Amino acid sequence: MNVIDILNREQRKEQLPGFRSGDTVKVYSKIVEGGKERVQMFEGVVTVHKGGGTSESITVRRVAHGVGVEKTFLVHSPRVEKIDVGKRGRVRRSRLYYLSDRIGKAARIKEKKTVRPTER
Repeated sequence: MNVIDILNREQRKEQLPGFRSGDTVKVYSKIVEGGKERVQMFEGVVTVHKGGGTSESITVRRVAHGVGVEKTFLVHSPRVEKIDVGKRGRVRRSRLYYLSDRIGKAARIKEKKTVRPTER
């Protein structure tokens, strides 16, 4: 076994939710300010989900005060504490670069309908 493969296997996170492009996620990341460390939440739509293994990354986009903000996170980074999936989006592409040109209602993504088992 290669030493790099062993290190990559140790750094992988096992408990990750399944998410794809178009999903609305909350990414909790650790921020260091001065000598203190805190957890900051960034909520938005996953526009790009690329890579594999420990180099897997996502780009999350949200609009804050009328300005589009995009952040890229390494999924298996020790700085990323957890990822929560809010809504599942119904999209037909894996890279949603067209969202950066859209404003307001045109930038919305339809929600994927989930089938719930009937209660008896």
